[in-house]
Amino acid sequence: MTTSVENQPVGTHSFDGAAASAAYRNALAVIGAVEPRVADAIGQELADQRASLKLIASENYASPAVLLTMGNWFSDKYAEGTVGHRFYAGCQNVDTVEALAAEHARELFGAAHAYVQPHSGIDANLVAFWAVLAQRVELPALEKAGAKHVNDLTDADWAQLRRALGDQRMLGMSLDSGGHLTHGFRPNISGKMFEQSSYGTDPGTGLLDYAAVRARAHEFRPLIMMAGYSAYPRRVDFAAMREIADEVGATLVVDMAHFAGLVAGKVLTGDFDPVPHAHVVTSTSHKSLRGPRGGFVLAQPEFADAVDRGCPMVLGGPLPHVMAAKAVAFAEARQPSFATYAQNIVDNAVTLADGLRKRGVRLVTDGTDNHLVLLDVTSFGLTGRQAESALLDAGIVTNRNSVPADPNGAWYTSGVRIGTPALTTRGFGAAEFDQVAELIAGVLEGTTPTTTSSNEPSRAKYTLAEGLADRTRDAAAELLSGHPLYAGLDLG
Repeated sequence: MTTSVENQPVGTHSFDGAAASAAYRNALAVIGAVEPRVADAIGQELADQRASLKLIASENYASPAVLLTMGNWFSDKYAEGTVGHRFYAGCQNVDTVEALAAEHARELFGAAHAYVQPHSGIDANLVAFWAVLAQRVELPALEKAGAKHVNDLTDADWAQLRRALGDQRMLGMSLDSGGHLTHGFRPNISGKMFEQSSYGTDPGTGLLDYAAVRARAHEFRPLIMMAGYSAYPRRVDFAAMREIADEVGATLVVDMAHFAGLVAGKVLTGDFDPVPHAHVVTSTSHKSLRGPRGGFVLAQPEFADAVDRGCPMVLGGPLPHVMAAKAVAFAEARQPSFATYAQNIVDNAVTLADGLRKRGVRLVTDGTDNHLVLLDVTSFGLTGRQAESALLDAGIVTNRNSVPADPNGAWYTSGVRIGTPALTTRGFGAAEFDQVAELIAGVLEGTTPTTTSSNEPSRAKYTLAEGLADRTRDAAAELLSGHPLYAGLDLG
């Protein structure tokens, strides 16, 4: 594929600018003929993203090829079932793209089995959880009753199985240590399915304490042991986590939604690659993997059949147009340039962390060795919500996040989470990320929490130093101008 952009940094998107421009202009014209406001919003979204200093760790920019793949006739197909075993006729082309997506995923991650139907990360996790329940709770119950299918059970045996399915335990990382809501916490359906307990991090260092994880696992004896994170800035030793899971008879499920791109790009290998060690791995296909918004599951052979029953077990009909886009994204990630991109993500995160630390910003775990950095903003007298809003006023897009033992709770928080995948896609390197660190530190230093009538600081309100927002926006715009998003793409 050719590109109209010369000297494009390795690992950034490469595409034919003229062809992509024509495709998008024509698409917007077709859309605009029916509802011009939607066409305008699509065009404005590209303009807004081009003008944003995006540091949200879970966001990225998919390639034009991936984006265009989602707008096609596959959207019109129902395809419940699996490849070669559908509940609807006429799915031969869906079989082709789903098989391709699964093949690319297996090859990309070195997995025995891949299931690419989940619509999102939570769907991928639900597929994994119910696959484990089906394999470890339902199957033994069927064998004991001499039945081949749940419909063959007596009412009494079915009632007993239902109670058993709802009486299982899950162990995962606590939310304030960097875990995720879908790992057994009460506001999420996973917390209503399982009795949940958490392991945390060392109070002094913020790092995972594997001895403490082992002790908690032996005490709690979970059916499922979750590993993976959404806001933990360090690598996880998945070999150690599997060893602990085996000691207590737990199934190890790893949610790698955030760092899948680092696994695909072979930055995380050996003990830090979850695929050889976990029984089941779940992920999203966007974030650091840079594909369409969706999910997928990788599994060891013993769980493959149960995973493939995701539809109709917990999923509705799959989205064939998104599976096609997953196939394209996985194919992109198998190119040598993606490995360079993945390494750049981590190198840039380390540079960003170093730049923040030397400017007096406190970091959870005092740094990073993955794609994200977690700031503790309490030293500036701010809550995470105040810091997030102040940074947004200044043109820097982040998200507030809890820190370990967060005194401000999950809504206001005491931290801000930032990540490097999106700006790395734009071609940012060490020099740019050091400047980004300077801009962030400057905004935090120049933000003052607003007090209420009782002279207590408001956890939501703040003021910025005069002119700071405009100066920061101007500096951010200058940085962005040197690395245009989808360079060569012109909507006219």
